[in-house]
Amino acid sequence: MNHAQLTALGRALRLLGEHGEALTADTPDTRLHEVKADLRRALDLLEDSVTTAAPSTRCPEHPNGPVDTSAPDLCLLCETRRRAARRSEYNGGPAQPRPAERAPSRYGTRGDRPQPQQRWLPEAWNGREWELCGTPRRDRREAELYITAQLRGARPAMAYRLVHEFTDYEVLRVWGTPLRRDIEPMS
Repeated sequence: MNHAQLTALGRALRLLGEHGEALTADTPDTRLHEVKADLRRALDLLEDSVTTAAPSTRCPEHPNGPVDTSAPDLCLLCETRRRAARRSEYNGGPAQPRPAERAPSRYGTRGDRPQPQQRWLPEAWNGREWELCGTPRRDRREAELYITAQLRGARPAMAYRLVHEFTDYEVLRVWGTPLRRDIEPMS
């Protein structure tokens, strides 16, 4: 509902409220016809401003969901969830989860390190600036092995560096010497 529709509907409803306060037992028929016309006008404004279908349930989570007439809020989805909870209560409560076996994690657990997690960024010198080459690594040794493999590759860059990212950036190690060079297209 846009602002103009909201204003017009509010004005029409306030007018109907004034009509309701002025009604008495001896109100003439002409006045009742005027109330009827104003009421129709308000209903037409309301019809124009409503864009969605009427909710089929009283559930705020699933207003247009499937209907279950036996549910207090008429929502089949929520009632199915409530029935499952009641059924597990009758069957001796929820199943007890087995204790999880601690498997060693390559990156550590969430509680082991503060946020943001540290990363090692392999970067290559392209002749003008440092650019990220490969994906950021969580393991420093793995990042150094990646750069060593890049140096042995078919087309190595002039220089590589390893940047440690934690809460700030710190250059840890540089392979080669980055020289500034102008790239001429036809040389």
